[in-house]
This record gives sequence, C-alpha cells and structure tokens, in this order.
Amino acid sequence: MENLKLSALDLATVCKGDSPKQAIERTVEGAQYIEQLGYERIWLAEHHNMEHIASSATAVLIGHVAEKTSKIRVGSGGIMLPNHSPLVVAEQFGTLESLYPNRIDLGLGRAPGTDQVTALALRRNNLNTPFYFKDDVKALLHYFENDDPSEKVRAFPGEGLAIPLYILGSSTDSAHLAAELGLPYAFAAHFAPAMLAQAAAIYKEEFKPSSYLAKPYFISCVNIVAAETTAEADYLATSLFNMFAGIITNFRKPLSPPTEKVIYDGIPEIERAVHSMTSCTFTGDTNKIREEVEIFVRTYEVDEIMTTNYIFDRQTRLDSFRYTKEALSY
Repeated sequence: MENLKLSALDLATVCKGDSPKQAIERTVEGAQYIEQLGYERIWLAEHHNMEHIASSATAVLIGHVAEKTSKIRVGSGGIMLPNHSPLVVAEQFGTLESLYPNRIDLGLGRAPGTDQVTALALRRNNLNTPFYFKDDVKALLHYFENDDPSEKVRAFPGEGLAIPLYILGSSTDSAHLAAELGLPYAFAAHFAPAMLAQAAAIYKEEFKPSSYLAKPYFISCVNIVAAETTAEADYLATSLFNMFAGIITNFRKPLSPPTEKVIYDGIPEIERAVHSMTSCTFTGDTNKIREEVEIFVRTYEVDEIMTTNYIFDRQTRLDSFRYTKEALSY
C-alpha cells in the first residue's frame, strides 16, 4: 500500500443549474486542487451525445487542463480509438506532448462511448472498427516509434515522442490485449465491476514484458465519496447513486444535490441494478475508506487507484479529494 498511486477520472459532468462551461471550470478547479494534494494524474473520458457530459472533445479538454496546471499528468480515460483514425490520434497527442512535455497520457478504449446511432455518425457508416482495435493500437504505437524516413505516412508532431499508452477495459477482452502488448491496463470498475476479478487475473497471468513495461501495471477506477463522517459521506453519495439510476432507466439528469433517500427507494429492480453497477464504490470517513480500499487493493493487486468524484457541491467535492488522499497516504 505504501507504493499505491492515487489519481482521478473526470467527465466534466454538468451539475443541475450549471452550463458546460461551468462543468469544465469545475474540472479545472479539481485538477488544480488534486495537483496540490499530490495526485498522480487526472484523466478525461470521451463520451458523445450525452447532454450532461462536457468531455466529448477529449483532446481539447486535456490541453485546457494541462495549460491550467503545472505538473500533474493529464490524459485520456480514454480516447475511444474506434471513433478515430490512429494517425489523427497520434498527431493530436503528439501536439499535446510537445506543448506539455512528460505530462500526457494516452488511455485507449475499444467501446464507442455512446449509443449505436451516434457511433454510426462518428464512424461514418462503419460499425466494424472495434474489431480492428488491436491493429489500431499497434498502428498508433508505430506512428510514435517510427524512425524510418522512407515511410509514406508519418505523424508530426508525434514521431519519436515517448507518450505512455494505457489499455482501458470493462471486460476481459482488453485484459488479454494489454497483457499481450505489455502495456499498462486500467479497468472501469466504477461502472462495470462484474468482470474485475477475471480481467485482473488474466492481465497478471498473461502479461508479457515489453519495451514499454517490465511487469504488469494495473489501475482500477472506482467511486470514492469521502467526508468527515461516514453519515455525511453516505448522504453525499446519493447524488452518485441517483445519477446511475438515471442511466439505468434512460432518464438522465444533470448531477443533482444529494437526497435524504435515493430516488429509487422502494423499487427493488432499480436498486439491484444500481448496486450491481456501483459495487466498487467506497463511502465513509478516512478510516473506513482506508480499511475498505486496502482490502480491495490487496485482493486485486492494484498498483493505482483512480477515483471518480460525483459530488454536487464544489467545496465538498474538493474536500472529498482531500479526505481520500489522507485515507490512502501511507
């Protein structure tokens, strides 16, 4: 646990009564604050056609956050590679790395980050791109590593830059790929925990050392709501649980203030679905967070915890980042 790294995932979530601009300002504020606390990195996630998420132009937002901070690593959690040409991604992140040297991460996912209709719009009538994920990751690595001036297509900026690549996943497919390529692996336990144990085991067992990584490096993204007291944390967490209920029922709302009871109280079908999606959620004071996360880290041999923070109030959100850092500092 003494070597555990702590990071954050942000979607520039729009809060009730706010605009996308204000959501982005919250993201910047959070990044600046956790930089002061000593967090390792902050990642922004690519999603599309979601009214209350402002991180769709992920590379643009990464540049904005990097410009407003000075040392924290900033990256994608992730870029949904099937939506993009590997060349374009290489050029975009080559540009970011040129502007903010040794601070940019490139996390890659194979899902579209949206619904199928929007995916079709993004992919210009080609829904087969996820099947080429492995080839696209290899192409991207090649653009960064190419040293052959006779290559007909090259990435500028990008070529020769050591931008760390991470494979993201919420099932076992990406675990196999990350292990095969010898790349670090990040699992989305914050919303899809069902295959966490299986994916973690596959990655560790099948990992092949590479020029990028000598041994497995496993990141798990989880939800953490930390507060001065466990009762307060449980209350604050209703915003998160209510948000997931909206996702499940396809009745999405902006992030809203906490409620005395979750909005699905007394509806067992929704309660079971929310519990299933959020079983890797930790709420409590620093002692409770420390105890529960320590068990989680040891169980799944986690090298880095990446936390979400779906808390409505701005200052309370920052306080949760601080309590989380205190809980996981050894």
